[in-house]
Amino acid sequence: MLLSLHVKNMALIQEAEVVFGDGLNILTGETGAGKSIVIGSVNVALGTGNFRDYVPEGAEYALVELVFWTDSPAVRGKLAELEIPDEDGQVVISRKYHNGRSISKINGEIVNISTIRELASELIDIHGQHQHQSLLYKKNHLMLLDKFAKTDLSDLPRICEKEWEAYRSFRQQLKEAVLDESERAKEIDFLKYEIQEIEEAVLRPGEDEELESSFTRMSHGQKIMEALSEIENLTGYESGAGDGVGRAVRCLSGVADYDEKLQGLQQEFSQIEDLLSDANRELADYIADFSYDEQEFYELSRRLDLLNHLKSKYGKSIEDILNYQTKKQERLEQLLDYESYLEDLRVKQKAAMQALKKTAEKISGIRKKHALLLQERIKQSLLELNFLDIQFEIEFQRLEEPGSTGMDEVCFLISMNPGMPLRPLWEVASGGELSRIMLAIKAVMAEKDAIGTLIFDEIDTGISGRTAQKVSEKMALISRSHQIICITHLAQIAAMADTHLIIEKEAASGKTVTSIRRMEEKESIEELARILGGVKITDAVYQNAREMKELAGKIKTAE
Repeated sequence: MLLSLHVKNMALIQEAEVVFGDGLNILTGETGAGKSIVIGSVNVALGTGNFRDYVPEGAEYALVELVFWTDSPAVRGKLAELEIPDEDGQVVISRKYHNGRSISKINGEIVNISTIRELASELIDIHGQHQHQSLLYKKNHLMLLDKFAKTDLSDLPRICEKEWEAYRSFRQQLKEAVLDESERAKEIDFLKYEIQEIEEAVLRPGEDEELESSFTRMSHGQKIMEALSEIENLTGYESGAGDGVGRAVRCLSGVADYDEKLQGLQQEFSQIEDLLSDANRELADYIADFSYDEQEFYELSRRLDLLNHLKSKYGKSIEDILNYQTKKQERLEQLLDYESYLEDLRVKQKAAMQALKKTAEKISGIRKKHALLLQERIKQSLLELNFLDIQFEIEFQRLEEPGSTGMDEVCFLISMNPGMPLRPLWEVASGGELSRIMLAIKAVMAEKDAIGTLIFDEIDTGISGRTAQKVSEKMALISRSHQIICITHLAQIAAMADTHLIIEKEAASGKTVTSIRRMEEKESIEELARILGGVKITDAVYQNAREMKELAGKIKTAE
């Protein structure tokens, strides 16, 4: 559930801390008070909104922070996968805006927006006007059905998508493989040329690094020998350091018996003499072994030029070039035995399609079984939302060829008046009806949904009276198993609140600011009276508001 929302410098809100409760959280307020800013701030925090739509002009800093608590294994698993610390079920999502740039964090770890969206999809579902409109698209009908049937579907959708990708890959390979004779002959000639060029080079992994090292050494041979000769003079035994250290050791050996400290010094100088002697021997060996042959240097340069030429054409390293050769050899063999290659692709494509069809048939069977149950539950849910004579069906159409989601196309059909035929939702449903239909679907899906928090914005569009009462009862029912946050302007819905928050706008220090606070029951009744009565609140209006609150309490207790 969403524990709290912290907002700084977002539109009219200078700073606000909103603490939410279990069950049904209702936000009300005058038109223009800033109710949309709350949902907008949540969207910004979740990466589906943008700071620039809310940060006041000239402002340098803004903050939105959401604090969740969850025991969802999916969320815990996602945190572990992202290597984000698990704070005993607490998840803090924050986004800061500073001088035109934003920083996103989860539990203190900097993340990108896509990571926040991915995690948020397991924590919260925001239902607004856009979601109402999503019912107009058939692809979303299939998604809802699959979500309802997900337990029985298990891994089948993932397997189907994987098999579809395999089939599509073979189909594309077969399409690209079809060449006329002249094209095939040209490609064979070119492949033979490339393979021969690489084979003739007789490449050895790591050879380029060895040659580059030798080239560097030989190209700086004169400079190296001059430096080594100077070192030999400085450290040798002919008036060099070796000679001086040797004399020092001999001098110390003549007096070391007279003092223990001198014996220690003698040992140290003896060690220095040994190390210097060893270093001089190695130096002498290197000088003796060092040779510079112009022909050898020429051949080395030519070999390096050849390797660099091959790298420029076939890869950044010898390993890359050899891998390239292997792939081209495989392609050459395919073209030389062309008919067998095509037949192999055809066999693989056919097998992939057969596997895809088999999986798609299993999925289709499961979908049809669950569709019967889902359509009955949605119909019942619609009746509970004051659709008096409603018919609802889920229609299946079989695709000519299965795709990544199987072989079904699904369409929600509805009839809202007696004698009228069933027709697709988008042909008959108005905006207000769509919001109620979506609420009916959400109520059914809530039983299957592991998401803890649902936000409803504009759920009361185009409804009033008895319908509004039915909507409020349905939301109260959903809130028994989910945390609901709802912005509304209807008293019937607001009366059902377990936690009632008011959004107010007032002038402060020459500015208009928005604040959000939690109301006690007496204040909640006064707010209901304001919604019912408008400017002038009479005793009758106040009594009506109190009775409405009491009735809502009885309904919730009776459920």
